Amino acid sequence: MKSGSVLLTILLSVVALDTWAAGFDGSKPLLCATIDAHACDPGIACTRSLPDDIGAPRFLSLDFDKKVITGPARTTPMHIASKDANQIIMDGTEMGFGWTLVVDSTDGSMTLTIVNSQDAMVLFGNCTVL
Repeated sequence: MKSGSVLLTILLSVVALDTWAAGFDGSKPLLCATIDAHACDPGIACTRSLPDDIGAPRFLSLDFDKKVITGPARTTPMHIASKDANQIIMDGTEMGFGWTLVVDSTDGSMTLTIVNSQDAMVLFGNCTVL
């Protein structure tokens, strides 16, 4: 009897995990929080800081239906949004910068790069389903 309840608990956990992970497949809007930032310039070591320190937003809202990313100051279109079994890859341009944002399909972790010919910024964070 105990092994039956253990098996049921495991099965319910797997179903819950699968349902939770399904939200990171581009089917639902996400809210992403940037946590860690790195600013890089040619010939200089990258500096690590908080997103606010480099002017990056702390929160981003991803709307896959509308193909936009919204921060506190502006909304920018996703030029490309593609997905594979492990991640969703989005990219676009804004204010003279190119950007790429990748969300891990299993746990919602994210990496965002923002670059131009003179600067590069890399931000790491986590997303949650709205």
